[in-house]
Amino acid sequence: MFSIIQAAGWPIWPLVACSIAALALIIERFSSLQPNKIIPPKLLGEALIVSRGEVPPPDVMLKLAQNSLLGEVLASGLYALSANPYLTEADLRSTLEGAGRQAAHKLERYLAALATIASAAPLLGLLGTVIGMIEIFGSQTGGSGNAGGGNPAQLAQGISMALYNTAFGLMVAIPALIFWRYFRARVDGYLLTMELSAERFMRHLNTLRK
Repeated sequence: MFSIIQAAGWPIWPLVACSIAALALIIERFSSLQPNKIIPPKLLGEALIVSRGEVPPPDVMLKLAQNSLLGEVLASGLYALSANPYLTEADLRSTLEGAGRQAAHKLERYLAALATIASAAPLLGLLGTVIGMIEIFGSQTGGSGNAGGGNPAQLAQGISMALYNTAFGLMVAIPALIFWRYFRARVDGYLLTMELSAERFMRHLNTLRK
C-alpha cells in the first residue's frame, strides 16, 4: 500500500485524508442514527400514558427528554405546558416545531461533510491526474543529456501518478456518495416518523390545556 502511495506522489495525500475523514464520519453516523437513539418504537405510547389527564412531574419529563431525540421533542411540549397551562395551541405547536427543527439539525449533522468529500474526491483525483500528465510532458521535453527527448523513468512515474490518483479519487468518492445517500434516506424516514408522532402528541396535549 505504501508503495502505491509513493507511486501516486504527493497529490494522493489529500485523498488519504479524505478517506480517513469519510470513514470516521460513516462510523459516527452509523453509531448515532440507531433507532433506539432516535425513535424508540414504544416511546410515543408511553409518553401518552404518563401524561394522561395531567402534565407529569418534572422528573418524568426529564427522563423522557433524555430517552431519545423523539423524547426531546415530546418533552418540549410538556415543559411548555407545565410552565404555562394556558398556553395557546399556536404557541404549543410553535414549541414542538422548534424542537423538531433542532432534532432535524442533529440528525443531519456531518452529512454535509460526507457529501463534500464525495464531491471533492474525484476533483482531487483529477488534480493528481493533471499533475501526472505534467510529469509526462516534462519527461518528453528531454534535456541537454537526453537528446532523444524522453525520460522513461519520469514517463513511468507520471503515468503512475495520473492513474493512481484517478483510481483512488473514485475509490473514496463512490463509497462516500453511497453512504451519504443511505444516511440521507434514513434521516428523511426518521423525520417523517417524528413529524407524525409530534402531530399526534400535539392533539393529546391540546386536551391538557386549560
